[in-house]
Amino acid sequence: MASAQRNISRRVRFSYATSTVSMTLVLFLLGAVGFIIANLFTTTKRMRESVTMIVELKDGLSEAERDTVAVRLAESDMVASLKFVSKDEKMADEEFKRVFAVDIKGVLGENPLPDSYDVTLSALSSNKEGLEAFAEEARKIEGVDFVSYPQSFIEEMHTSLDIMQLIMVVFGGALLVVAVVLLNNTVRLAVYAQRELINTLKAVGATKWFIMRPFVGRSALQGLLAGVLASLLFGGALYALDYAVPGAGLFPRWEQAGILAGAMVVIGVVVAVVCTLPVVNRFVNMKSNKIHLC
Repeated sequence: MASAQRNISRRVRFSYATSTVSMTLVLFLLGAVGFIIANLFTTTKRMRESVTMIVELKDGLSEAERDTVAVRLAESDMVASLKFVSKDEKMADEEFKRVFAVDIKGVLGENPLPDSYDVTLSALSSNKEGLEAFAEEARKIEGVDFVSYPQSFIEEMHTSLDIMQLIMVVFGGALLVVAVVLLNNTVRLAVYAQRELINTLKAVGATKWFIMRPFVGRSALQGLLAGVLASLLFGGALYALDYAVPGAGLFPRWEQAGILAGAMVVIGVVVAVVCTLPVVNRFVNMKSNKIHLC
């Protein structure tokens, strides 16, 4: 009898250890993919906000008139930021000098380049109609001479980014479903290994909640442990990656990684408890002579 009890106890401990490791690895994978998706969305947002529209001004505008144009432009949600570039700055630009290896001002006797505003567009520029409407409104502003932006490039970029985000969302959603299924099966197997204990408790007259309570508590603890281990593994992987690739720039994203680590812990606890309840309930309600047949 003692030998059989030791065998059951050893089998239960092994089952819990195995299921905890399995949950840890699944949660780690889920967190890693979540981190990649979050950074992809951050990167695509930054790319959407990297496109510049050039708003050229008419000659002879006063500083007050230029400021008025800037205020009118900044009123639109389509604008992330804007910068005034004078004609003298353009003429002194080294790249401009390299392309036009001629003293244009000396040849013409004046600087033909216009003052302008470099308007950095917001992520809303993905709306083609909205962007065209903003460009048309900018052209109508008093003091604006010409408006230009890379329309074809913007459309192709936003289309590519939308497709990339859609693929990652579908992939992440599929992985989440797979992860939940794997966690559910892992928890079910851990409870299944203790079906004989459940049967014994039923035989001595234990109530349903008395039987279920320790299972739920251990599952919550197991989910918490797996979540913490997965978070530590995730943090270690990020540190190693940042050390191996210094230019990866992962350190500014530790706050984001912390949120994902907390999510892994919460998911581990919630999934472990939610998956344990129906399995334990099933074995508690099952007839004793059938519990060994499942």
